[in-house]
Amino acid sequence: MAYIAFDQTRPLDIVLLGRVAIDFNPAYSDVVKEEFKPLKDVHYFEKYVGGSPANIAVGVTHHGLKAGFIAKVSDDQFGDFVTEYFEREGIDTSHITRCTGGQKLGLTFTEMLSPSESSILMYRNAIADLQLSVDDVDADYIASAKCILISGTALAESPSREAALKAAMLARQVGTPLIFDIDYRAYNWKNADEISIYYSALANQADIIMGSREEFDLTERLIKPGMTDEESAAYWQARHAKIVVIKHGMQGSTAYCDDGEKFSIKPFPVTARKGFGGGDGYGSGFIYGLFQGWDIQRCLEFGSAEASMMVRANNCSDALPGPAEVEAFIAEEKAQFGEMVARA
Repeated sequence: MAYIAFDQTRPLDIVLLGRVAIDFNPAYSDVVKEEFKPLKDVHYFEKYVGGSPANIAVGVTHHGLKAGFIAKVSDDQFGDFVTEYFEREGIDTSHITRCTGGQKLGLTFTEMLSPSESSILMYRNAIADLQLSVDDVDADYIASAKCILISGTALAESPSREAALKAAMLARQVGTPLIFDIDYRAYNWKNADEISIYYSALANQADIIMGSREEFDLTERLIKPGMTDEESAAYWQARHAKIVVIKHGMQGSTAYCDDGEKFSIKPFPVTARKGFGGGDGYGSGFIYGLFQGWDIQRCLEFGSAEASMMVRANNCSDALPGPAEVEAFIAEEKAQFGEMVARA
C-alpha cells in the first residue's frame, strides 16, 4: 500500500531544509591512519560536508533522486566548499544563500575512541544555518518538489525556526508531503520547553515523522510525557501523520502506519568505525524506498542496511552508497547471517 502520494509531474523529487556543516574526522586512509584515540591526540583530519539534512540530500542523490536544498551558508571559502560540493553531486543550490552578517558554518569534530565509543564536538555560535529567514522560503520552490524534508535543528533559534515553520505551512498549502526528521542536537536550544513547543508545532504538519524514542519524548514533553511508541504513533496520526518511524538504536526501529499496520527492523551487524551517521543513511534509504513504491518492510530493510554501512565508514557524506551497493551489502549479510538477519 502507498501511504504517501508523490506528484510525478514535479521536477524535483525532494527539497531539504536545514543544517549544513563542515565535518572534520580523524584521517583514516592509505596515507594516514589515525587509530582510535581521544580527540586531543589526533593530528590529521579529513574534511567533509556534514549536517544530517545535507547528508540525506547527498544520499538520495546517490540513489538517483533529484534533490534541492534551502539553507544559509557562510560567505567565505567554506560556503564555497559546500555549494560547489552540492553542485558536483547534482543537488540544486538555487535556494542556498549567503550570510551577510559574518556568521560562519558550523564545525563538527569527531572523536573515535573505539568501535562502540564515539562523540562529536560542535562549534555552533554565530552560526550560518540558523540565519535562514522567512524571506528565503517561497511557495513556488516547495511546490516544485514531490516532498520536502525539514530537519529539527532548523527550529533551534530564530530566524531559522520561523523559516522552517513557514516552509511546513506552505507545504500543506501547495500539497507537498512533509517529512519531519526530528534530528535533535543539544546546541543552541535554551530550555526543554521550547524544544517541545517548536518540535510539536512542526510535527503537527508532517506526513512522515522520523526520530529516536528520546527525540519523541522531547517533542511530547508538554503534551503527554512518557507515551509508549504506540501512543506516540496514534497521537501524531490523529493530527496529520501517515507514517511514524520510532528508532531504538541497536534494538531496531518500527514504522507505524495510519492504517494500523506496523513494521519493524533491526540493524545489520557490522564492525563500527563510529556511532553516528547511521541515521542519515537510514533516512536516505527509507525515502528512496518510498519513491520506488516498495512496501514499508522493504523500505525499512534498505534504510537499516544503509545505516549499518554508514557507521562502519569514516565519514557521513562521501561514503553514502548507491542502490546497487546497498543491495549487494544486504545480500552479503543475508548470506553470512541468514535471510532474517535484520527482521525484528
